[in-house]
Amino acid sequence: MILFTLRCAQEHEFEGWFPDSNRFEAQHAAGEIACPYCGNTSVEKAVMAPRLGRSHEVMAPAQLRNLLIEMRRQVETHCDYVGNRFADEARRIHYGETNPHAIYGEASDAESRELVDEGISFGRLPWIPTSDG
Repeated sequence: MILFTLRCAQEHEFEGWFPDSNRFEAQHAAGEIACPYCGNTSVEKAVMAPRLGRSHEVMAPAQLRNLLIEMRRQVETHCDYVGNRFADEARRIHYGETNPHAIYGEASDAESRELVDEGISFGRLPWIPTSDG
């Protein structure tokens, strides 16, 4: 089945379900589709946005915040904090000057662009406070 948003000559919009687009075209050509508001059979498909299936429900802000706090907890537990030396440490790891290990810290926008230009992979995370204070 396919759902079309339809519009009559009087600008009324309504929806119609059809087994396929060919069936819509056949019924349209035969004048068998009528506006449920005014009965007008001069009907065309209206511009419509696609309906995309969602695999997950939209999260409430509190749920999203809790996930970000848990992500932060995992990073702090499993990675070494290098502070504002992040760009230098990332380079040392990338170029084999030190053993590879997970790090986190701060980098300016300019430092981040330089890392990208050098082909050094890293991620920027939304770092939110763990308390409301």
